[in-house]
Parts: sequence; C-alpha cells; structure tokens
Amino acid sequence: MEITSYLKQVLDYCAYRERSHSEVRQKIRSLGYDEYETEEIIMFLIEENFLNEQRFAEGYARGKFNYNGWGKIKITQGLRQKEVSEPLIKKALETIDEQEYEALLLKLLKQKEKQFSKEKNRWTKMNKIKQFLVQRGFEFHLIDRFIKEHLLH
Repeated sequence: MEITSYLKQVLDYCAYRERSHSEVRQKIRSLGYDEYETEEIIMFLIEENFLNEQRFAEGYARGKFNYNGWGKIKITQGLRQKEVSEPLIKKALETIDEQEYEALLLKLLKQKEKQFSKEKNRWTKMNKIKQFLVQRGFEFHLIDRFIKEHLLH
C-alpha cells in the first residue's frame, strides 16, 4: 500500500494511542476516503498490527478503571459507544481484578461517607452515596452489599 500523507496521518493517529475500529474508520472518512478505500486501509492497519480491537478494549477498560475510577457498567457503556463487540467487552472486563474492583468501590464508599458525614438524615445520606456510585458505573447489587456490610453496622 502506498504511504500517502493522509495514510501517514492515520498511522500516526493509531500509533499515538490505542484506537477502536470505529474511531479509525471515522478518522479515515474525515480525510476524504470512500467506503472501499476506508475498509482497505482498516485491513492494512489490522494486518500491520496498528489496529487491534481486543488490545484497545482491554486498555480502555484498565485505563477507565485505574485512572478514572469507573465501574464495569460505565466501562461497558463507553466501549459500546466505541462500537466494540460484546465478546470483546466481556474479555476486557475480565482483565479487571475483582479484589481491586471491590477495593475501589469500598474506597469511594468511604470517601463519600466522609463527605456526607454532616448529613443528618441517614436515608438521604445513603441515597447520595448510592447515586454517586451508580453514576460511577458500579453494579446495584454490589453497592447495596457494600453499604450493608460497611455502613449499616
């Protein structure tokens, strides 16, 4: 494949950080390539290992968990927005250590408990904590279990 200045832009785009197929497809189209050329470039990038959807999904999951403190639900939504397949999403979530996941949930729970310590109404306090953890993408059953085990003692 001939390396044009546009293709060099796409290669640099992929080399900078892991990208999903949909992100790269959108970038290629923005450079004016038609559908056939776009798919040809995508295949070239996959063959040359510039593009790997599983590597992207796993990196995305680890990054959002480690650096953003996201739960599995929010990570799943983000990967779906990037048009990653369900089997790859499942594999990516499996890379998150369950003990680390629960440790993060507990840490966030304790932080919010401290933040809302002056709240007199216990029900209001619990709802605020739950709402925060749900927005972070943690599962309802885990949130309830952790609140029961760590706050309602």
